[in-house]
Amino acid sequence: MAWFFSETEINSDTYLLEGSNAKHAQVLRLRKGEAVTVVTPLGEQCECEVQDGTALKVISRKPCQNEPDVFVTLYQALPKGDKMDYIVQKCVELGVSRIVPMISARCVSRPDEKSLRKKRERWQKIALQAAMQSRRGIIPEVADCVSFSTAAELTKQNDQTIFFYELGGESVKKILTEKPKTIGIFIGSEGGFEQAEVDTVIANGGKAATLGKRILRAETAPLTAMSIIMYQTDNF
Repeated sequence: MAWFFSETEINSDTYLLEGSNAKHAQVLRLRKGEAVTVVTPLGEQCECEVQDGTALKVISRKPCQNEPDVFVTLYQALPKGDKMDYIVQKCVELGVSRIVPMISARCVSRPDEKSLRKKRERWQKIALQAAMQSRRGIIPEVADCVSFSTAAELTKQNDQTIFFYELGGESVKKILTEKPKTIGIFIGSEGGFEQAEVDTVIANGGKAATLGKRILRAETAPLTAMSIIMYQTDNF
């Protein structure tokens, strides 16, 4: 069944797919009578039937139940090449709610402002496609790229912040003894983090965590961290 996101609430028994949704419907070659799902910005899941081309008839409505009950923000230090594309796609599938790209001390990738704008647009499109494929109830936001110090300051908004550090820390199981509503996780680039960066996040209430004795690649670590957190919070 095709899965779409509407930009506005659906207040009638009919809905017209427009813009990128209409193009996607054409690619799928939807036929009259086919069932499709449209999720609204407030998380209402509308089960619809194709009437003619991109015109849909709303058959039923219900709150979308596909979202985890913990809001996870990934603060991801920019990796080299196109690894961020993969990280965004897979973390959206795993249940991340927000992704904040950041420049840490050991980042090799340091795009200029113009390049970052283009990259963010691409990452947001990837997030949309991944949300449609995995049938999410929201489209996770890919925020503007920030400095490490700004990201560290943003952690004060989280109930719990976990800093995954290659030189060790506690297990996620020990850190998440209670289930918070919001979690922030820090993942480094290929070079990892400097001790001063770890100290900054811990000073803001974060906790250093380990992903085990093996050193994971920059694109593997966030997927592993997301999987562990989803499991520990009963969202797997």
